[in-house]
Amino acid sequence: MSRRGRAVVLDAPETFRLVQHVPRQAGPGEAQVRVHAVGISRSDRDVYLGRRPVPYVRYPVTPGHEWSGTVTAVGEGAPASLLGRKVVGEGLRNCETCAPCRDGDTNLCTVGYEETGFTLPGAMAPTLVLPARLLHTLAPDADLTAAAFLEPAACAAAAVLKARPLPGSRVAVIGSGALGLLAAQLLCAFTPSELTVVGTSPDRADLSRRFGATAYRTWDRAFGLADFDVVIDAAGTTSSARAATSLLRPGGRLVLTGIPAQGAEGIDPTEVVARQLSIGTAFGASSGAWSYAVGAFSAERLTPLELVTHQLGIDEFERAMELTGCGDPRVGRILLRP
Repeated sequence: MSRRGRAVVLDAPETFRLVQHVPRQAGPGEAQVRVHAVGISRSDRDVYLGRRPVPYVRYPVTPGHEWSGTVTAVGEGAPASLLGRKVVGEGLRNCETCAPCRDGDTNLCTVGYEETGFTLPGAMAPTLVLPARLLHTLAPDADLTAAAFLEPAACAAAAVLKARPLPGSRVAVIGSGALGLLAAQLLCAFTPSELTVVGTSPDRADLSRRFGATAYRTWDRAFGLADFDVVIDAAGTTSSARAATSLLRPGGRLVLTGIPAQGAEGIDPTEVVARQLSIGTAFGASSGAWSYAVGAFSAERLTPLELVTHQLGIDEFERAMELTGCGDPRVGRILLRP
């Protein structure tokens, strides 16, 4: 069984197999993609460990929701112009006809939650099939390795668009992982007067500055941080949302991204009302946020490749899960190559 022909199947938490991959043919309106690279996030580790909330995962499943690749076949009704194109694709399915979809909030589709790599087969396999309408095409010379990070970039874009920063704003991002740093890089386009990244490790200071931060603080050195116009919580830890409110000026805006960690502390509603704070959330990314992220990538305003520290083969899936949760600040994003 060759590495090239293998796929990961998670039968249950911490129970996986490497199986011979049998490509599925593209059906009506679908496209088949040859996977180039798959990024691994905290969400993938949560699926592996059984920590993802029940409505948002279904076993057995082939994981992999951050990916890039090349279209190799299209089904009836799908554009033939997609053949041979480099692409990334939205994971969340949508009906395009319900009220949220018509409003542009395709990630809030009322038909129900279905997502590549969580409830539907993902990209930790040589090929992936999905509706062609969910694909976003890239330039012929696009770096597909870097493009594998456009899914977290789209989620970061959703948070930035929800935050609505104005030029000259004082902005803070909580979290120095991929989501936080990609959000910081996108925020630079709004020319904030100050862009502070708050993380847990001093080792992330230089990288944060390369992604546009004007300052970097760890929580033990965060005393005095206050009066920010906008704060994006890209950490999602048990205490980050509550801590984020303390960084805002009266009338400031907070955006929470992703699914918070289990046991997360609540936000004091009295403080929210008395200080007239605005709180928004971003789960996944709408088609518009995807387009924004892909456009920024194509314009070289997003440079996610620097986040990668490890590239592994698909048969090193278990090691990739261990590295993702090891807590070593020298370990950044990990890519699998099916």
